[in-house]
Amino acid sequence: MKKNDSRIYDPAVECMDRDELHRIQLERLKETVKLVYDKVPMYRERMDAKGVKPEDIQTLEDLSKLPFTNKSDLRDQFPFGLLAADKSEIVRIQGSSGTTGKPIVSGYTENDVEVWTEMVARALAAAGGGKDDIVQVTYGYGLFTGGLGAHQGATRIGAMTVPMSSGNTQRQLMMMHDLGATMLCCTPSYAIFLGESLKELGYDLSEFQLKSGCFGAEPWTEEMRDKLEELFDINAYNIYGLTEIAGPGVSYECPAKDGMHICEDHVIAEIIDPETGEPLPYGTRGELVFTTITKTGMPMIRYRTHDICVLTEEPCSCGRTHVRMGRITGRTDDMLIIRGVNVFPSQIESALLRVSGVAPHYMLIVDRVNSTDTLEVQVELTDEMFSDKVADLERVRDEIKEQIKSVVGISATVKLVPPKSIQRSEGKAKRTIDKRGLTE
Repeated sequence: MKKNDSRIYDPAVECMDRDELHRIQLERLKETVKLVYDKVPMYRERMDAKGVKPEDIQTLEDLSKLPFTNKSDLRDQFPFGLLAADKSEIVRIQGSSGTTGKPIVSGYTENDVEVWTEMVARALAAAGGGKDDIVQVTYGYGLFTGGLGAHQGATRIGAMTVPMSSGNTQRQLMMMHDLGATMLCCTPSYAIFLGESLKELGYDLSEFQLKSGCFGAEPWTEEMRDKLEELFDINAYNIYGLTEIAGPGVSYECPAKDGMHICEDHVIAEIIDPETGEPLPYGTRGELVFTTITKTGMPMIRYRTHDICVLTEEPCSCGRTHVRMGRITGRTDDMLIIRGVNVFPSQIESALLRVSGVAPHYMLIVDRVNSTDTLEVQVELTDEMFSDKVADLERVRDEIKEQIKSVVGISATVKLVPPKSIQRSEGKAKRTIDKRGLTE
């Protein structure tokens, strides 16, 4: 593993005294609450229902008086119902997949793009990036925030930016080798695939210049970090974000690799009890909740991520003072992240309902094979279809695969099983088996 050359992008902010940071947070929180109350009908209605006015927010602890926001709210208000700015001020739309195939979208003003860019710049600087680096961005570009987010941050730190996007492994490695890329930004599972392909295609690792990588968009383990660092002889860093808040860069690892620093001057993080919604103290495992305090296009108040983790404000050896979040160890809903894509069982269900000859009973088997996420969908056939010819069964299997690809956006292996072979439940149906072992 190569020596780390990490630097702090903005020491005045990232190493700020916490009392001063709290003062800034409160000031920005008050402005944001007034903005959404005045401009976003949903927030005004919910605050009125709780008997809360903007002037009632006098301390950071008053944050708990405000209503929660959920992903379902973004679907219900799709596409522009949660904007706090005029559409003429929105310069970017980013999005992620929703539970029914319709994307969750977020509108960004120039200010929001600037804030997001700054946060990613901090993350890349923490991973050792600077103006002398060549950053290869292998996240997908488009509505997904990964590609453009990493691109913006790499450009901001002055690095030579290579917008490769995802796929085409041979070309990825050729460009990485010939251009002398020093930093890689992509999903950890694809990075592993690249590392293994490097050897298979006959490259000599000593001829590459990589020193670090920022990997995110899917959960990954310390064991995967060890493998990444071994494959590429680099420092591997975790980066976290979500479209609804700002994309990648909401939090990031420093050289200590002991949790991800949250950009607390732009977002306030809470941990709550997922059952009661009550705030929990630092050091307690619970559901992660974010409130944006500098976003002007589509601010989020107490957005429930459904991610389970721990927050700590213990001092970090790197000198940064912002709170750190541990690895995501689970979720409170049934969403899966597979190869960087959000997948809900209800999406699979909606795809299956478009195909005749299959029963509404299915099971999703998620695994990680050769460091790449796999998805197998077991689908029950109806009695009539089960007795049909092999050719008819193959046609049904192919149609299911096409529908899943269309609705979810990723490929899956489809296994047709006999009627009544998938276990029934009297309570909530168990639809997924995740064998990846993604624990802290």
